[in-house]
Amino acid sequence: MSAPREIARQVVAEEAEALRQLAASFGPDFDATVETLYAATSNGPTGTAGLVIVSGLGKSGTVAQKIAASLTSTGTPAVFMHPVEALHGDLGIVTGRHCLIALSRSGNTEEIVRFVAHFRRLGGPVVGITQGRASRLSELCRHVLLLPDVPEAGPLSLAPTTSCVAMLAAGDALAMALLHRRGFRPEDFAQYHPEGSLGRRLLLRAADLMHTGDALPIVRLHDSFHDLIMEMTRKRLGLALIVEPDGR
Repeated sequence: MSAPREIARQVVAEEAEALRQLAASFGPDFDATVETLYAATSNGPTGTAGLVIVSGLGKSGTVAQKIAASLTSTGTPAVFMHPVEALHGDLGIVTGRHCLIALSRSGNTEEIVRFVAHFRRLGGPVVGITQGRASRLSELCRHVLLLPDVPEAGPLSLAPTTSCVAMLAAGDALAMALLHRRGFRPEDFAQYHPEGSLGRRLLLRAADLMHTGDALPIVRLHDSFHDLIMEMTRKRLGLALIVEPDGR
């Protein structure tokens, strides 16, 4: 019986091999995919940018949510849309200025295929991320990022593991390539992450933290200790400034 660490090493090794194959597979169609997404989400004639919709079902849907978040935080507006909810009203937001990234390992997930077919009636280009070269999803998409055709990692090769890692990496690759295409800067990243360490470092100013005027807890040199405590309590800074009669 294999030790748990041996299984763990094998899983990671198999996933790493899938990532190596994925990296080697990127060719001219990847460049074309980036250009399609860039054009769809750049300001059009009306001055409005389009939106990327990312969709998947099950584990692919979880990965799709992360891809949408990564795109949005790096300058490419994106949202996750559940394929079933899309067919029951959420398609109402779709216009020709929207494009779709659809995730399905097999490329034949019924809900995804139906969603893509209806999206094409209302929206813009569709990008598929799948292992299914000859799948129904591939037939419906303008661009397809093919995942390595390798088994799932693990003793049973059943649970979505390798395919999810590859999907996630493909999404990261798109997000970073689009970031580069837009000329996205650290300052832009900070605008979308104002509460992160980078955002605070680039955006926070002394004026944002300083207290002035009536917000300052001030007592005069000869005020009582009771006055001091009350002023500290009212202003809630944990201190008070003791000043001379002339304000020094």
